[in-house]
Amino acid sequence: MAQNLLLLPGLGCDARVWREVIAALKGIKAIVADLTQDDSMAAMARRTLDAAPDRFALAGHSMGGYVALEIMRQAPERVERLALLDTAAAPDTPERSAGRRAAIAAAHGGKFSLVADAAVPGLVMPENVKGPIGREVRDMLIRVGLDAFERQQLAIIGRPDSRPGLAALDLPVLVGVGEFDTLIPPAMSEEMAQAIPGAELAIFSNAAHSPTMENPGAVAAAMQSWLAR
Repeated sequence: MAQNLLLLPGLGCDARVWREVIAALKGIKAIVADLTQDDSMAAMARRTLDAAPDRFALAGHSMGGYVALEIMRQAPERVERLALLDTAAAPDTPERSAGRRAAIAAAHGGKFSLVADAAVPGLVMPENVKGPIGREVRDMLIRVGLDAFERQQLAIIGRPDSRPGLAALDLPVLVGVGEFDTLIPPAMSEEMAQAIPGAELAIFSNAAHSPTMENPGAVAAAMQSWLAR
C-alpha cells in the first residue's frame, strides 16, 4: 500500500501549491489538508488530525510548516517523518505582525485584489512575478479568499515559539528552502536544520518562497529521498 503523505499548504494556498510535487512522487498516497477554516495553529492541527490517517508522513510549506510543528506537539506518535519547507520555528516578530494586521485592514477596505498583487513579488522569483507561476499564485490567493486570509494571518500572528522543541524531534526530518527565498532566507532554514538532530537540508535552486511551484522536480526529488529514509 502507498505510504500516506499529509501535505499542508501555506497562507492563501490550496492543493494547487502541491500539484506538481504530488505528480512526481512515486508510491505515495497524498492528502492535502484544508487549513482555511480556523484562526489558530492549535485548531488547524486538530482539524487536520481529525481527518488524517492513523499514521502518516507530514510535510508543511510556509504556514503549513507552523501547523506541522503544532501537530508534532499534539500527536507526535502519529507522524512517521517530517518535512519543513520554506518555514520557520520562531514566532512572528512585532514588525511582521504589524504588517499582517495592515494587510488584513487593507483587504477589508475593499483592496483584497491589491493585497494579493502586492504579495506575489515576495512569493516567487522576480522573473516569475508576471509569468504563469506568478499569475497562478495570485489566482490561488484570490480563490482561497478574504475570510480565510484573515483567519490564517491571525493564526500566524498567534503562533507559539517552536524552537524549544526542535532538539527533541526524533524522526527523519527534511528542511527545505528556495535559494532566493526572502521571506524565509536560507540562513534561517540552515539554523533550524542544525537544531534538529539528523535533519537534512535541501536548498532548491531557481526558486524563492514557492519552490513547490517554481522547481517542483527538485522538491519532489528531495522528498522522495526523505520518504525512503
